[in-house]
Amino acid sequence: MFAVLKTGGKQYKVRTGDILRVEKLDVAPGATVRFEEVMMLGGDAVVVGTPAVAGAAVEAEVIDQVKGEKVLSFVKRRRKHSSQRTRGHRQKLTLVRVTGIVAGPAAPAAAG
Repeated sequence: MFAVLKTGGKQYKVRTGDILRVEKLDVAPGATVRFEEVMMLGGDAVVVGTPAVAGAAVEAEVIDQVKGEKVLSFVKRRRKHSSQRTRGHRQKLTLVRVTGIVAGPAAPAAAG
């Protein structure tokens, strides 16, 4: 069984046991997180939400708070000699391990 969940403005396809790097969550390592916004459940019968599946959730355990890889942006304007700038950014991320997928009440079958 798999689920498609939405967190941090992104969607992730997950199965039980998967490890994800999601946008930073304000949770301590070792705590349990429950993602309520599940867009789709898959397996024997596929359930697609409109926009989310009612009653479905994904439970995960927080492993660690980490930083992503460094992204450099270099800006240079052509006609000015001293107009150069290099900026770096490291996104803060949370590592989570999916521990379970909770299926909600069965959704009615889509007509035609």
